[in-house]
Amino acid sequence: MRRFALFCFLSLASHFCTITAGASTRQVELFTSGWRFLQSDALGAQEPSFDDSSWQVVTLPHDWAIAGPISEKNPTGPAGGFFPAGIGWYRKTFVVPASVATRRTFIVFDGVMANSDVWINGELLGHRPYGYVSFYYDLTNHLHYGGSNTIAVRVDDSRQPASRWYAGAGINRQVRLVTTSSTHIEPWGTFVTTPSVSATSASIHVISTVTNQSTTPSTVRLRVTLYAPGGRLVKAFSSAPRTLAARAHTDLQAVTTIANPDRWDLDHPVLYTLHVVVLDHNQPIDDEVVPFGIREFHFDPDKGFFLNGRHHKIYGVALHADAGALGTAVPLAAWKRRLIALRALGVNAIRTAHNPPAPEFLDLADRMGFLVMEEMFDCWTVGKNPYDYHLYFREWALRDTTDAVRRDRNHPSIILWSAGNEIHDTPHPEIAIPILKALVATFHQNDPTRPVTMALFRPNASHDYQDGLADLLDVIGQNYREQEILAAHAQNPSRKIIGTENTHDRNQWVAMRDHPEYSGQFLWTGIDYLGEGGHWPVIGSGSGLLLTTSLPRARAFERQSWWVDPTAAPMVRIARRVEQARNAPIDPGYASPTSTTQTAARPGKLPFDPTTRFRPALLLDWTPKDLSPHPENVEVYTNADEVELFLNGRSLGIQQRHADASPITYQVTYQPGTLTAVARIAGKQVATDELRTAGKPARLVLSTGLNRAGLTNTWKPTSAPVLSPDWNDVAYITATLLDANGVVVPESATMVHFNITGPGELVAVDNGNMLDHDPFHASTRKLYLGNAVAIVRATKATGRITVTATSDGLPSASLTLSAETTPVPEFWRTF
Repeated sequence: MRRFALFCFLSLASHFCTITAGASTRQVELFTSGWRFLQSDALGAQEPSFDDSSWQVVTLPHDWAIAGPISEKNPTGPAGGFFPAGIGWYRKTFVVPASVATRRTFIVFDGVMANSDVWINGELLGHRPYGYVSFYYDLTNHLHYGGSNTIAVRVDDSRQPASRWYAGAGINRQVRLVTTSSTHIEPWGTFVTTPSVSATSASIHVISTVTNQSTTPSTVRLRVTLYAPGGRLVKAFSSAPRTLAARAHTDLQAVTTIANPDRWDLDHPVLYTLHVVVLDHNQPIDDEVVPFGIREFHFDPDKGFFLNGRHHKIYGVALHADAGALGTAVPLAAWKRRLIALRALGVNAIRTAHNPPAPEFLDLADRMGFLVMEEMFDCWTVGKNPYDYHLYFREWALRDTTDAVRRDRNHPSIILWSAGNEIHDTPHPEIAIPILKALVATFHQNDPTRPVTMALFRPNASHDYQDGLADLLDVIGQNYREQEILAAHAQNPSRKIIGTENTHDRNQWVAMRDHPEYSGQFLWTGIDYLGEGGHWPVIGSGSGLLLTTSLPRARAFERQSWWVDPTAAPMVRIARRVEQARNAPIDPGYASPTSTTQTAARPGKLPFDPTTRFRPALLLDWTPKDLSPHPENVEVYTNADEVELFLNGRSLGIQQRHADASPITYQVTYQPGTLTAVARIAGKQVATDELRTAGKPARLVLSTGLNRAGLTNTWKPTSAPVLSPDWNDVAYITATLLDANGVVVPESATMVHFNITGPGELVAVDNGNMLDHDPFHASTRKLYLGNAVAIVRATKATGRITVTATSDGLPSASLTLSAETTPVPEFWRTF
């Protein structure tokens, strides 16, 4: 029997710490290397004898669509970012030892995009249409023990358009082989709840569904061992024994209480761990490791959201599943980089728009202290595209919901389940109300501890507040139209309400700020994403606080001034507002947070005309094209009491922070030099920012991290990180163009070439420009507003990786990374 351990994943999650907890009877193998891939259909490829020797060797997760090419002719169209679609095949041959012939072997897919069929040794195991849910198959009766086995997966997204955003293509999430005894805990069968939580005590309820797939009865019970954050043994407790008949299943329950629990919170995201062992006649036959958090939360109809007795506004953002150049196969290090950047802006919650995320994303949210609204669907039976999920909803929706909830219900970060986004069935209550009742019942059946919401779409037009549909929800969510949801609460003050999707507009923030009953909002969006660009040549949406590179847009700092407590992190940032000609779509970026063009198309939605949508109306530089004296509109964002602006040392006046949350503005006659903002609280200087005029390009520099290139107008050096040869560990290397004085030159034409030497590989390049059609899987990229990034992974456990950037007419720049001797382990997963 193999021993198991929980490892400390310090580079990605500082609270995931070592616990060695005895013998493990369950074996979990990451099943991601050595796959072969073909980007086309292949007759007979499910058969073990099929010759795949000419296919590409890939490591999973793998998104084949992100490699492009981007083309106006691709059938995904503007919604899919003009990326390719079609049919792909994956195959892997492996040996199963004869020693496991008496056990059960499962294959687990965390997601396959989309319409997957899976075969083992030529036998079809099943079909799953929805690309965002985890699923599994029992391989036991189909394996050749002690011999060769072939798994084959066909994915098909050839019928397009099938999504309103870039969905990726392929086996784009993790895959595992799991081996258990014949009597074992069912997949996602352990559920941990904490029904009573206070500062002085907490009750812990554990329920595990155990199934007996053997031909003989068993006498089973649970032995549960509880470990505190950090690995200290707290206590052990057990369930009562129960006789389990052959081919039957049962629920085993174990209950305990602990004193002075270490509660999970936004600023204290600590996790306990349970080692759950199934005993048959007191002998261990199966086990699971279940991290969980002890916390209490609730929504109050009058006062909003509370966590562990403390009131919090939910400062949320919506995120799609892609990460720019990485597509939808996203390493944890990329998600961590993104979440760190969002946290710095005051974000404390994520909406997984509009689908369940990869499970390791939730692991990260747990360990970083984010709240999560996990959403299920973007449509029900009325489609938004000809080939989207509406084709499968009737057959699959309840099963997909059940699988998602059972997989994710132990994550303390999740506070809301969402049954759907802007569902077009709702104008037909005879259709929508029975569907919503069934979905809510399914959520509650599998997790009675969390409320269910839904992102209502124009509920006044579809009469959701009058026909009873909205009141089927535990917490009513509405997209945009903030005054409507506030009016709905006023009509029925028992309603708990939240904004499930909101723009960056100041008035929408003030509506939440000034109404305690308004629990929070989720901005559309936290980060730019691929697809939904509107028209060729735009390949993505510029609706984020951050670019796809995780570098900030100017609007991010206005949000930071609203959402960050000045006593914890006082801040001030300068931006200049520019007006571009309507027919000059030069750089992607929505109009400013306060611009009326945001709602010109329809309330709550941004226009789909790239000549108006993709213009940076706010810039983080003091380098206009016209260097002669002319008026410049300057905006300053701060959470301090007042700001004083200086141009080349001359004061342009002091202004107080505005009560209506509008930016502090100055009209400045342009002069080359330095624009400086000084923020003060109670007369004391607490923060400064400056923009400097850039001269001619002089050199490139390379840096890592987020508080470096692109976040200030002046480049600052940074230490290089250490990389492990683990798929989940990558480094973002930012190339920044500087003048002779170290000022960022904000131009978007210079081409940079990246070269890697040593035990590393260049995974992708990016710049955040949604008009750039150059491939991401390349070694060159144009700068965008002075920056471009190379994403690098280690290929060996030791050595030095040197990244070099070159550009015509400029000296080269290099940065050296170190590879670790020990790979970073995956987050532990027992199914």
